[in-house]
Amino acid sequence: MSTAIPRIFLIGPMGAGKTTIGRRLAQTLRWGFIDSDQHIEQCAGASIPLIFELEGEPGFRAREKAAIAELTQRPDTVLATGGGTVLNPDNRRCLAGRGFVVYLSASVDEQLRRTRLDNQRPLLQTADPGAKLAQLFAQRDPLYRLIADCVIATEGYTPGQVVRDLLRQWETRPF
Repeated sequence: MSTAIPRIFLIGPMGAGKTTIGRRLAQTLRWGFIDSDQHIEQCAGASIPLIFELEGEPGFRAREKAAIAELTQRPDTVLATGGGTVLNPDNRRCLAGRGFVVYLSASVDEQLRRTRLDNQRPLLQTADPGAKLAQLFAQRDPLYRLIADCVIATEGYTPGQVVRDLLRQWETRPF
């Protein structure tokens, strides 16, 4: 982790609260906030579902890799990443090497509850979104933990409580 420029990167599954917590955290710190998925949509001029439709997941992941390489270099920034960002080793290196990485966790049941009405999540457009979330969790949880400087559960906590816990961990980090 680089200590020269403060950056906080939020990782975790869809529905864990990365965007909500990230906005609130950035406001508290008076830093900039970026959601990598929204950044990709703005740069592409297309929604993520459309990118998936036209380019498939590999096309989206290539765009994501370029975005993470760029966005992890911005100073005084809170970055909320997409749930699958950690799948790419280069993304993991950028995140772990350039900022304080916070894994926001939530159970599969909570993820399902939070995302059940959201039709903008291409990976959940399946007959059994719960099974898909469980599969993604099994695949990604070890990768989140691999690069996380801390893990914070969001289930059962308000955004304000999560931000306070995150700030306590940020302020007591060992660097």
